[in-house]
Parts: sequence; structure tokens; C-alpha cells
Amino acid sequence: MRVLLIGGGGREHALAWKIAQSPQVEELICAPGNAGIAGEPKTTCVPVGGEDLLGLMTLARERKPDLVVVGPEAPLVMGIVEKMSELGVLVVGPRREAAMLEGSKVFAKQVMKRHGIPTAEFEVFDDANRAIEYARSLGRSVVKADGLAAGKGVLICENPQEAERAISRVMVDRAFGEEAGRRAVVEALLEGEEASCIALTDGEEILLLASSQDHKRAQDCDRGLNTGGMGAYSPAPVLDEDMQAQVRDNILKPIVSGMAQEGILFRGILYAGLMMTREGPQVLEFNVRFGDPETQPLLARLRSDLVPALTASAAGGLSKVKLEWDPRPSVCVVMAAGGYPQAYRTGKVITGLDQAARMDDVVVFHAGTKKEGEAVVTSGGRVLGVTALGKDIRGAVDRAYQAVEVIRFDQAHYRKDIANRALQRAK
Repeated sequence: MRVLLIGGGGREHALAWKIAQSPQVEELICAPGNAGIAGEPKTTCVPVGGEDLLGLMTLARERKPDLVVVGPEAPLVMGIVEKMSELGVLVVGPRREAAMLEGSKVFAKQVMKRHGIPTAEFEVFDDANRAIEYARSLGRSVVKADGLAAGKGVLICENPQEAERAISRVMVDRAFGEEAGRRAVVEALLEGEEASCIALTDGEEILLLASSQDHKRAQDCDRGLNTGGMGAYSPAPVLDEDMQAQVRDNILKPIVSGMAQEGILFRGILYAGLMMTREGPQVLEFNVRFGDPETQPLLARLRSDLVPALTASAAGGLSKVKLEWDPRPSVCVVMAAGGYPQAYRTGKVITGLDQAARMDDVVVFHAGTKKEGEAVVTSGGRVLGVTALGKDIRGAVDRAYQAVEVIRFDQAHYRKDIANRALQRAK
């Protein structure tokens, strides 16, 4: 079969790496891809952007893929599934109406409220002054831009003064975009440990992937600005099998069935970002695609062919699919451009990639890279996801950082404490 993969980041490289391993796949086309994806077997990259729906439709007409896998959220929110379905192409991902579960923080919180999904208390505002008043009543709060903001539109506020500045950034300065800042969600700050629960669904069946934990803040010890993710590991001890079953039964199934009751069929990838509180898991956010960088350590552990599971999520029949996981943990350390998630420079030459790739149990997933002649250079904020397996979490951490140390580019930045929570639990 021929597969079209949309996107060009680290998540998409991990998907391309895994999809290309499938014996069912004869050809993988990636739009637009990156320098790492271009080096995968069976794979061709084409210069069509993930948000260029007209270009993607033209590409699908010309290349006639049997399956389309959508990596990032923006094309889903823009309606790529409907567009491809008009051509009779099978697409992994929810239709636009269902994709608003990620596309609008307001929509997501209101759906959760209607269907009893555990989440922080909240209010929705289109007036900055009223939002500030509510934030003052909470003390510690979280301010969220309503629309898509590349993972950066969530601001954690330890006091009302920080909340006032955050609300001004979102709603007055429109720092995350004109549309994203028209409304904001202000909610209570939950206490606990974060975890990611990602599943495939065909609208009825829920197939859980292994657990994982992301590291959102830019600096060690969870300090600094929120980013798209500075690293991840799998499994996450805080989300063991019993807790995953609880999340499946009390969060994932109710949200899928609740949306179905409202006439919204959800098929594709459903990601619950969770806070593990004393009262149990509560939803911080829903995403409608694979996490980035969680996908990198997850797929490094996946022993099964991913393609049948993706196909079943799009066409139905997911109850017949079983996934096998490597029992060894995996760790992904994101190497980012200096200054990320704020202003940063691109075009920095990357060295050491071949040396790192030759290391046992190491895979270097490219995110913001491109080829310039024979050189690979940086082209984005998150540049690489250096991923490693180990016999235990300490071994995986050590292996990942050993690989990081052989890779060089000017002003490279990465966190030094990825998986520290798991290491502490292991002690």
C-alpha cells in the first residue's frame, strides 16, 4: 500500500520510521518531511506544507495513497479529513467538528463539563477585565488561549499578578494569534504529576498506547516558559496499567460516547493530557493527534506493526488489533535552538548525527532540520529528538544523554533532567 504522511516534525519522523517498517507499505510519501524523514527507507518527501490543503488534495489526486496519516493538529482543525474523504481516501484523524476538541479550549472544557469528565473548575471569558477578576478569586490559576497556539498558549500563574500579565498577553496583545486570543479559559491550577494517555479509537473501541510523560517547561526543574515539549519518556510509573484502565473507562470512553450522543463521531488519535491529583486523574487538555515528543519514545518501544492499527482506527474494526510493547523503557531528549520557545536562529550546521545513529538502541528523530548541500542544518525551534532504550529507566536516560553529547550545533539547548521523576520513583 501507499501511505501519505502529513507533517515535518519529530513526531512525523517517528511515524515515518515506524510506518516504513511495515511489510504492508510499499511507498511512503511525506509532505513536507524533513532531513531525517528523507533518509528513511521507501520514503519520498515532497515540498507541500501541512496546512496547504489545496496542495495536499492535488498531491493525493496525483499519487493516490491508500491511507493518509495526519501528524499535526492544524490540518485536522482546517478540515483535511473531509477534503480527503471527498476523494475516497481513508484518513487517520477526526473530522473538523471532532478536531475542535483540540482546536478550541473553550469547546473542550464545555464538552467535558456536559459529560462529567474530571477537569479543573473554569470559566470562559471574552473580556480581559472579567477574566482578571476571576483569576484573582482563584489565587493560583492557568490561562489558556482558546485556539491553536503550537503548545505555547497555556500560561501557569502562581498568583493574581502573573495571571493579569498572562491574560493581557493572550487577550490584549494577542501574543498567540488574533483568533486564539478572542476568548480565554481561566481555570484553577491543579496539583500533582502530569502524564499523557494516548489512544486510538474507531468511534467505539479504545486501544490504549503505552503511558508516557512529557516535559513542557523550557528549563530544568520545570522552570521557564511552556514549550511544545522538551523531552518525554515511556512508560510513566505514575500512570500504571490499573490507572490507565481508570482513564480509559472514566475519561476516554465517556468523551467519545458523549460526543457521539451529540452527533460527533470521533475517529483517530485521542490524547488526554492528565494531572494525577489526590482525587484521581483530571484532564488538563485533549489533543486529537499523536503527542510530540511522546510519540518518539512510544514508537521506539512498539514492537507491533503500527499500520494495521492506524487503518482500523480510520475504517473500524479496532477491537481486532493488539499491540505488543518492548518492556524496556525509552527516553527522548529534545535538542532545541538557543532561545526557543522565544526568538531563535536557524541555519546552524549539525554534526555528530551519524555517530549517534550508530549507537546501540539509539534513534535520532529529526524535527526542525533540512539539507543544505551535504550538510544538515537547523530549521526550527525543536531540532532533534534523541531517543534511546535501556534495560531500566536509568539505562535509557544515560544512553540518551550519551547520544546527545556527540551531537553538536551552535547554541544547542536541552534539559538535563528528562525522566527525573521516574528516576526518583525507581530509587
